[in-house]
Amino acid sequence: MPVTQGTPHRIAVIAPSPVSMFNLAIPELLFGKVEVDGRPGYELAVCTPRPGPIATTGGLDLHVGRGLDAVADADTVIVAGTGRRYAPDPATVAAVREADAADKRIASICSGAFVLAEAGLLDGRSVTTYWQLADELRERYPALDLKGDVLYVQDDRIMTSSGYAAGIDLCLHIIRTDYGAAVANRVARLALVAPVRPGGQTQFTQTPLPPERGEACADTRGWAMRNLDKPLTLTDLARHAGVSVRTLTRRFHAESGVSPLQWLLHQRTERAKELLETTALPMDQVARASGLGTADSLRGHLVRRTGLTPSAYRAQFSRLGTAA
Repeated sequence: MPVTQGTPHRIAVIAPSPVSMFNLAIPELLFGKVEVDGRPGYELAVCTPRPGPIATTGGLDLHVGRGLDAVADADTVIVAGTGRRYAPDPATVAAVREADAADKRIASICSGAFVLAEAGLLDGRSVTTYWQLADELRERYPALDLKGDVLYVQDDRIMTSSGYAAGIDLCLHIIRTDYGAAVANRVARLALVAPVRPGGQTQFTQTPLPPERGEACADTRGWAMRNLDKPLTLTDLARHAGVSVRTLTRRFHAESGVSPLQWLLHQRTERAKELLETTALPMDQVARASGLGTADSLRGHLVRRTGLTPSAYRAQFSRLGTAA
């Protein structure tokens, strides 16, 4: 869904009762950190069928002052997870159906998929939900195509995510789709969560880096980021850090959770993704500028990381020509 430059994208988050507080916090945490040209990228409204105090799965009451009229005003609708997945609220189901009829983008986090399914939005679509609920969702709504072992699935305008932290991945995916990988990765860093993880295939397991936990190698990481286009080796990194290769590897893993070369490959792939999104450079130039060497190497690493070829990734996520 295109985002109009200078106009915040409006998101309505529906809070069923009882609502998962973690599910509800994810959109506010991430969308609230998006700024584009110094302006908020999103306007977020949390709403519920009956405004006022609503129960949470943690046993607390939460006051939600906005009703489902927020759905009509939104560009994107997200249904948070609930402890009553088997009896979706009729008013919520009706609001989701109306949003679908208006061609809005609709997403669910965790058991929120049951609401979308009850509304008939998931029939014939590829979907997912929390793995412990997968069999129950499939049995109740056999017309959907359940992908029970993935982080999230996008099928046209409809998106569903698995449980817990997969909601973070889904929201970062939405941000990347709207504003590009650079913005999404900046939000991930601000929120101290893993960078954008593609969610459509089970082999996407190697990508996310844990938050950095130390500063001893910070200067060397910064230097490497400024020199990604050069053929850096472990010896080069250790020489810059002023330590042996063995010491560098130990410190790097302690601070970053991965080896120096794994970290370097991740950063080079992220640089390549940003170049594919923001430039029209030929593939061999993208490969050289990101330090991946050749167009064939770029293709191999990107397919393993995202499931998309460089040309397919550019076609899906290019930010060129989107400015008003």
